[in-house]
Amino acid sequence: VTLSNNKTYKGKVVGKDASSDLAVIKIEATNLPVLAFANSDNLHLGQPVLAIGYPLNLDVTVTSGIVSAKSRSLGINSRQSKTPLEAFIQTDAAINPGNSGGALVNTEGDLIGINSAIASPTGSYAGYGYAIPANLVKKIATDIVKYGSAKRAYLGIMFGNDQMSDEDRQKNNIKDGDGVYVMDIAQNSAAAEAGIQKGDFITKINGTATSTGTQIIEKIGAMRPSDKVAITYQRNGAEKTATATLKGETGVYASLKEQNVEQLGAAFDNLSRQQAIQLGITGGVMVRSLSSGILSEQTRIKEGFIITKVNNQKISTVDELKQAIADAGNSAIISGIYPNNPQREYQ
Repeated sequence: VTLSNNKTYKGKVVGKDASSDLAVIKIEATNLPVLAFANSDNLHLGQPVLAIGYPLNLDVTVTSGIVSAKSRSLGINSRQSKTPLEAFIQTDAAINPGNSGGALVNTEGDLIGINSAIASPTGSYAGYGYAIPANLVKKIATDIVKYGSAKRAYLGIMFGNDQMSDEDRQKNNIKDGDGVYVMDIAQNSAAAEAGIQKGDFITKINGTATSTGTQIIEKIGAMRPSDKVAITYQRNGAEKTATATLKGETGVYASLKEQNVEQLGAAFDNLSRQQAIQLGITGGVMVRSLSSGILSEQTRIKEGFIITKVNNQKISTVDELKQAIADAGNSAIISGIYPNNPQREYQ
């Protein structure tokens, strides 16, 4: 890693997140200047911005432009992730190959995004560049440093305003740009448990108006599993608000803030070798019963859940579970499966 003062350091990749195309690199250095994070939610169209990087094998280069759009989805991260996280800031500041990973800053010098992509038929600047919003960068980088990977939250809806019938539009008095039509709801998802239904029309997330699915992805992407989110929606012409507790990719997020396994409030059984083979896993610990404790109060884990990992460390016995919890420090991420759906891992 070469800094602007031409000092060179050996870099170590702490972790990376394919869904957002972000990575965290660590160098052994002290007293380095740092950029402050701006709140990228506060960006407005037409706001002046500066893009900094090393384009086209040149030395450090600064270009200027404005914010021309927000919450853009290009589909580029779908090449490397089944669940891409895209809500780009679009700018006409010149961004070329070599700018990726560089800063997009406001006129106060605060970070508003990380330059990531260009839209061009030639591979060079042709009018628009795209940056990952600072709020997403801050959340994902913090997760990577703390957990080794990004902890993605999901609401569990499919959306598509083009699928909304004329009848639904009339019934809810919906005009283009008013909100997001819910095409379907994932079973046992955060949205389903909050009472959101197919055919509802989401108009606000945490009180902020939303008109596209990408805006919802951006808002939820900056949150973590177990966070609560207020969803305002219309159903049959009536406005309602529900509070959803976000989940991990496939439903359960367990973030334990205690070190003593006894405080989990559960009884556990070792999974037999035959049971593990039937489920297609190497081993695990089953939650036999739940009582008052951390699992029931801080997570969505239910009886029958099979714990297979703690902080990405494989667990095969109750003793290993106890040791992993004791070694976890301030928090522990529990992963596992349910026997009726062993193909889907929960976090």
